[in-house]
Amino acid sequence: MSMDNLAKCGLDCGTCRFKEPCNCLGCNKAEGKMFWGECNIAKCCIDKGASHCGMCGKFPCEDLKAFAYDKEHGDPQGSRIINLRRKMGEQV
Repeated sequence: MSMDNLAKCGLDCGTCRFKEPCNCLGCNKAEGKMFWGECNIAKCCIDKGASHCGMCGKFPCEDLKAFAYDKEHGDPQGSRIINLRRKMGEQV
């Protein structure tokens, strides 16, 4: 996994099942305006001037945890938070 492919929430865009079929640019390029609507997680990062949630003093906040562990989004193991911890250089 390339750390350059991480979305603001920690999703590995390189493995996202929606990327190609939905022509998703990813939140970094789309500035949080996703194919499905505006992403509150990305908007929060953009408003704070953070390149990703791991840079926030509240990381991992309740909003990110709710999103990261949502089974509907295919991430019940919380890999997004793990990815962001790795990006920040933390041991996981």
